[in-house]
This record gives sequence, structure tokens and C-alpha cells, in this order.
Amino acid sequence: MDPASLTLGYVPGGTPAKWARIWAERHPDVPLQLRIVAAADAAAEVRQGALDVAVLRLPAETSGLAVIPLYEETTVAVVPTDHILTAADEITAADLDGEPTLVPRDDVLGWADAPGAPVDHRPETTGEAIELVAAGIGALLVPQSLARLHHRKDLTYRSITDAPTCPVALAVREGPQPVLVQEFIGIVRGRKPGSSRTQDQPAPKRTAREKTLAKQAARAAAGKVARKPGRAARGRR
Repeated sequence: MDPASLTLGYVPGGTPAKWARIWAERHPDVPLQLRIVAAADAAAEVRQGALDVAVLRLPAETSGLAVIPLYEETTVAVVPTDHILTAADEITAADLDGEPTLVPRDDVLGWADAPGAPVDHRPETTGEAIELVAAGIGALLVPQSLARLHHRKDLTYRSITDAPTCPVALAVREGPQPVLVQEFIGIVRGRKPGSSRTQDQPAPKRTAREKTLAKQAARAAAGKVARKPGRAARGRR
């Protein structure tokens, strides 16, 4: 990859827009290449060097990667707008007992004991599963960002209050990081301009001479303060 650019991959539903805007403000001469990548491929593409950094969902095979947790996504159930589950603002897993559910082959939840009754047919993608939800085949359990990504007027979603969340993380290759990757990590962590490269580095040690000069300067400054009369003293003259 071009060392004068940075390639950021992100899984469907990921929202790197804020970081991309800050990057453009701080590094207008260094392009940030954005690439959407399948959730199943994100970690491998970072390992192989196809991506410098990726926003991905966990769990994932992250061997050889350094992972920085970002946030936890709420799990929701996507259903038709006239579905009985829409009567409440939130639902529990128990509310889905016996409810037909769709589990696409690109499922990112990995909810082992998920509620509901999975239908026999497994659509290839979440997008195909959304079409089946609209056809009344069953509900779909996904991270909230995917429900928003596949928004349709005839569908809605409800948060599942006792469902496991879906962690989202930033992944880079293990080992010393290139300067541009360090800069991007700094942006993600909310560091101010100029601090990204140096915040994690120890302050350089002072030489013996520098320490001696610093002590002499401190003593001299203290002596001046002690000899300088205050306002009250000058007022009594």
C-alpha cells in the first residue's frame, strides 16, 4: 500500500465518518481510503496487509492483531411494522419464544442460545434475510447498526433488553505501528492534535548537567521571591 495514505476497512453498519472527518482536517495531504469489508474477512485483511486498520465486530479470529475495544452495540429484533412485538418499546428474549427467526450465513451475533424458532432456510446475507422479514417469514436478530443500515418503511426493530451486546473494536497488526496508524489510533481515542505520536512515549531523560542547571534556576527563582517585598510591606514605607 502507498505509505502516503492510510486504508481503513469497516464492517457493514460501521460508522467511521467522524474519524474520517477529523483525519481530513488534521492530515489534508494524506488520503484516508475507506473500504467496506465483510465481517468474516475484516480480521484476515488486516493480518494480510490489505488494510492498515479495521473497525470490526467481535468475536473474531484476532491472532496476530492488536485489538482496541470501541463500544458495545445493542441487539435488536427486526420485524414488520404491524408485528405484535411492536406493541412495546422494548422486548425481552422471552418475548421471542416460539417466534420464527432467520439466521443468515453472515450472522455476526453468534448468540448460541438465541430465542425463537430458527426457520430451516438460511439466507446467504443479512440483506436477503431482511427481504424475508418483510415477507413475514420471521424476525431477524442483529446489532442495531445493521437494523439501521437495512432500514425499510415496512420494517422496524425493538431492543432486546437481556440480549448479549455485540462488541465493536479497532484492529491493527501486532508490533510497532507506522506513524500514520498511530495518528489514526490517536484520533479514535480522542487525543488532541499533536499528542497522537507522543502521548504513549516516555519523556526523554535529562542529563546530570541539565538537572543541576534546573536546580540552580529553581533556587535562584525562590531567592528572588523571598527578597521581593509584598504590596503590604511597600505600603508601610
